[in-house]
Amino acid sequence: MSATTKRDYYDVLGVSKSASESDIKKAFRKLARKFHPDVNPGDKTSEQKFKEINEAYEILSDTKKRQQYDQFGHAAFDPTFGQAAGQGQGYEGFTRNAGFSGMHGFEDIFSNMFGGRIRPQGPEKGEDITYTVEVDLEDAIFGKTMQVDLKHQVTCSNCNGSGAQPGTSPRTCPTCRGSGNITQGRGLMQIAQPCPTCHGTGTINPNPCSNCHGSGVVEKSERLNVKIPPGVDNGSKVRMAGLGGPGERGGPPGDVYIITKVRPHPYFERKGDNLYSEANVTVKEAALGEKIEIATVDGMVSLSLPEGVQTGQQLKLKGKGVPHFGGGGLGDHYVTIKVVTPTSLPERGKELLRELDRLSPSSPRRGVTFRGFSKR
Repeated sequence: MSATTKRDYYDVLGVSKSASESDIKKAFRKLARKFHPDVNPGDKTSEQKFKEINEAYEILSDTKKRQQYDQFGHAAFDPTFGQAAGQGQGYEGFTRNAGFSGMHGFEDIFSNMFGGRIRPQGPEKGEDITYTVEVDLEDAIFGKTMQVDLKHQVTCSNCNGSGAQPGTSPRTCPTCRGSGNITQGRGLMQIAQPCPTCHGTGTINPNPCSNCHGSGVVEKSERLNVKIPPGVDNGSKVRMAGLGGPGERGGPPGDVYIITKVRPHPYFERKGDNLYSEANVTVKEAALGEKIEIATVDGMVSLSLPEGVQTGQQLKLKGKGVPHFGGGGLGDHYVTIKVVTPTSLPERGKELLRELDRLSPSSPRRGVTFRGFSKR
C-alpha cells in the first residue's frame, strides 16, 4: 500500500490529533482486542484491520515518530523521502529539512542499520478506570459507603495471562525472533514496525487459551463497596488501588478512580466548602434584632439578628459548612437575610405603621437627587 493511499493514523485509532499518550494507548487496546486474529480466526478483514491498527500505534505511540508524522505525514516513512530531502545537502541538510537538529531523531533507525533491535518494552502498569457516581449533598458532607457495579478486564485465571492453553506455552516468533519488530525500508530510512506474525508481542500461541482466546485477559463484572469520604465535591477522585486493568509483561494492575458528582440541594447552595442559604425575617424581628431558628447541616440552630439588620446582609455561622476533603477543618455557613414586608394589613395595622413612621421620621432615600438626562 503506497503512502498516498494509507488512511490517516489518527483516523485509524479514532482519536484526535491532540490526543494524549494515554488516549492513544486506550484506543489501541480497545481496537486490538476487537480485531485480534485469535478472536476472529479466518477473518481476513479483521486481520488487515489489526495490521493497520498496529502500524498506526507504532508511529503515534513514539514521540519522535509522531512528530515526523505530524510534520510530513506518511511521506516521512517513505524509503525515498530521505534521499529527496537530503539530495545535494549531505546528512546535515537532510536532518535539518526533516525537522531535527542532530542524531536523536534517527537513533532508532541507526540502531537497525548496525544490527541493533528494538526490544519489547518492560513491565507496564495496567489501565486506570474512571467511574462517575452521583451523591446527595448530605452524603458529600458526612460521607457514605455505596455500591458500584464495575465491569473491567482482569488477568485470565485459566492461563495466568500468558494467552496460551494450560500445558502449553508461547513460542518465540520465528519471523522477528522475539524482538516484536521487523525492519522495513532502505538507505537512511530503515524503520522498525510491529511484526505481522506476532503483532508486536515477540511470541506466538500455537494453542491459544480457550477462555481468553489468546488475549490473556477476560472481562469481569463485580459489585464494589466504595467509601465516599466526607467533603467530596464535583470532580473529586476516590482511588481504589489495584482494581483497574491488568498489567502487561508482569506490570502491576491499574487503579479505579471514582469521580463524584454532587446533586444540587433545594435549600443549601455550595461554593467550595462554604454553604449559603436565605432566611426570611419579619420587619419586627429585623428592627428589634431578635433570635430566629436557622436550618443547618447539623439541624436547627438559634441565630441572633443584629438590631436593624437589612435585606441582603450576610451573617456567618462558623464551622457549619462542608468538611475539607482529606481532613483539616470545616467551611462556614452564610445566611443571607431577607426582610419580608407584611401584606393585607388590617386598618389597625396600617395605623400602627404610620405611628411608627412618625416616631422614626428618617427617610431611606435622603440625599438622593437626580435631575434627569439632558435632551440632545
